[in-house]
Amino acid sequence: MENRRKFIKLFSAVAAGFVGLKRFTEASITGKQDYENQIDIYGDLVKDPQRLIDLPKNFSYRVISKKGNIMTDGLYVPGAPDGMAAFPVNKDRVLLIRNHELNPDQFNEGPFGIINERFDRIDSNLVYDLGKDMPHLGGCTNILYDLNKRKVIREFLSLAGTIRNCAGGPTPWGTWISCEEDVTLKGAQSLKNHGYNFEVPGYLEPQLANPIPLKEMGRFNHEAVAIDPKTGIVYQTEDRDDGLIYRFIPNVKGELAKGGKLQAMAIREKKSLDTRNWPLEINTNTENLDFIPDRPIARTIGIEIGHSLEIEWVDLDNIESPDDDLRQRGYQMGAARFARGEGMWHDNNNIFFACTNGGFNKSGQIFKYIPSSFEGTPKEESAPGILTLFIEPNNTNIVEFADNITVAPWGDLIIAEDGPQLQYLRGITPAGKIYTLACNSRNLVEFTGPCFSANHNSLFVNMQSPGLTLEITGPWKKSMHN
Repeated sequence: MENRRKFIKLFSAVAAGFVGLKRFTEASITGKQDYENQIDIYGDLVKDPQRLIDLPKNFSYRVISKKGNIMTDGLYVPGAPDGMAAFPVNKDRVLLIRNHELNPDQFNEGPFGIINERFDRIDSNLVYDLGKDMPHLGGCTNILYDLNKRKVIREFLSLAGTIRNCAGGPTPWGTWISCEEDVTLKGAQSLKNHGYNFEVPGYLEPQLANPIPLKEMGRFNHEAVAIDPKTGIVYQTEDRDDGLIYRFIPNVKGELAKGGKLQAMAIREKKSLDTRNWPLEINTNTENLDFIPDRPIARTIGIEIGHSLEIEWVDLDNIESPDDDLRQRGYQMGAARFARGEGMWHDNNNIFFACTNGGFNKSGQIFKYIPSSFEGTPKEESAPGILTLFIEPNNTNIVEFADNITVAPWGDLIIAEDGPQLQYLRGITPAGKIYTLACNSRNLVEFTGPCFSANHNSLFVNMQSPGLTLEITGPWKKSMHN
């Protein structure tokens, strides 16, 4: 009976904590709340006769890049396009810098050909990891695009020899930070350690970046970054079920290669908070019970939708993390835990980031962080940054596994899904209203790298398979998203 009393006491304590989460367990889990948050801005999607991408009426798309085509530098357009950003060059031209999430063994997807027959077209000194038998195939490409003529002017390889360049983020000074979603150590087929960020300049002519790993930004399963232009501080996500959110304070603003301090996000007064809001299966030893209880499914007490928490930052050490345990050590030191941090974007003093399998249904969350007015200085203790759980749909018909994100010029958050069902581009207004923008009608593979050209409001996005980059244009509605 003692075990039974312990079980009842445990379950009662957990249940008591659910009072403050009633909105989650009754509305959010069923999706009721989320249906109320849906809005119809653009109407039904129109079926694409080419069976590629369904868009609203009066919207159109153009394929501007395709895997396997020959680029300006004589190399092949690599496959698996992922994170991307658009940089205005002038009123008519935009530069896209695009990641390619490739492993070393994806020979038929790389830029050099199946047997590396075109490798001699580049300077091997500018390849980060030549590999034991063949160069690693991840990296970036640059696309200079004419918005008026709807034409690619130049397309070329700009970073070479990395692994699984997933997402990243644009810098205020016009470069792209490309992130390796990989923690391979030197040995076997790799001649160097991986798990780093790399800075790619906004080259307009064919040229490879000097592949300098930004080691003081940490070695972990990187996903995306966002940079606050006021401070130059870099925020980073980690694509792990038990990942952290990181902050890198550079020694010199705008010069990341000169090093800096790496920290992890912690919730003030709630050390080692689990923000994932995952269901909790309460297990108990039933050996001596006179009854076998049902195994109740409950919600871990994390963070409520719309609830804001004050933030502090934990200093991290041994950031090269040869055992790939940086997130675990950070959590033990009080850092908050997040469920697969992926896309991240800075807009108007807000840092948005997606946690792909957070939430009760493990189908995704989006958070918003507002930096302190004294961010990165001792004064921030008196006016800390604020973290808010912006949305947690818990309904895959609304949003399924938010991955890459961007912010439209008029303030809406645009998210690319990455799940097992039909893949959509969704929009979220500043008020949290959710709408549908596009559907992949070709296959069940994710959209990646959504980004806008601010000078023309074209939306660029990748289809990771079959390896396409598209420009989407149409009658964007910019005044009714409240």
